[in-house]
Amino acid sequence: MPLLRDAHLADAFDHAARSYDMLVAANPGYHAHLRRSARRLGLPPDGGQLRVLDLGCGTGASTAALAAVLPGADITAVDASAGMLRRAADRTWARPVRFVHTPVERLDEAGVSGPFDAVFAAYLLRNAADPDAVLATALRLLAPHGRLAVHEYALSGRAAHRAVWNAVCGGLVLPVATLLGDGPLYRHLWRSVRAFDTAGALGRRVARAGFEGVRVLPLPGWQTGITHTVVARRPAGDAALGDARSDGSVPTGEEARR
Repeated sequence: MPLLRDAHLADAFDHAARSYDMLVAANPGYHAHLRRSARRLGLPPDGGQLRVLDLGCGTGASTAALAAVLPGADITAVDASAGMLRRAADRTWARPVRFVHTPVERLDEAGVSGPFDAVFAAYLLRNAADPDAVLATALRLLAPHGRLAVHEYALSGRAAHRAVWNAVCGGLVLPVATLLGDGPLYRHLWRSVRAFDTAGALGRRVARAGFEGVRVLPLPGWQTGITHTVVARRPAGDAALGDARSDGSVPTGEEARR
């Protein structure tokens, strides 16, 4: 079965929107990890006067993380699934959030324009038909020195971490999702992680896109080695050269924290 893309993936998310938050709630640390990634943007804690773009907001969990960490920020949240976006818009928000129904490829047509002080992309890149184009869009929309945080299932490359991912999906997530009628989507999500970049490769992809200061940071709990935050910033001016080392690597794990 090929991975779902574009309209087919949006339709699958539309169908799953009614039960998506229930399955997310069964994932220990899911919301805390999103808040941690939002803090890793390194922005002023009140977020006042900042413009933040949440790409692939889904039912609003990533948006809620941004709102909790940056309560004064002006947040624009975008998703290609109308069903997921309705769930997000129905939440109670302390500050108004601008929700926009559009794929990332059509942000301009939807009236989403920069510059933004930060772009947050949670669980988006591996589901994109062209993740490099998504990163190019994020770079274009950011102000000079604007921050990027990519929060993603990106395996470490160790066999043990791949085995944990397969066990959790095969033993828990897929059986429940199949009973709910959303088996095709969750099979896609399981396989998309296996087919996507390792954490190190994702960091190198972000650096190649023209970002600098790229760091690959782990997340705790059962998702150690499975979920990572990649943080970076847009260079000043037009010099979007990234900061990949001479061997093409970027800092990762413990090294990245120094």
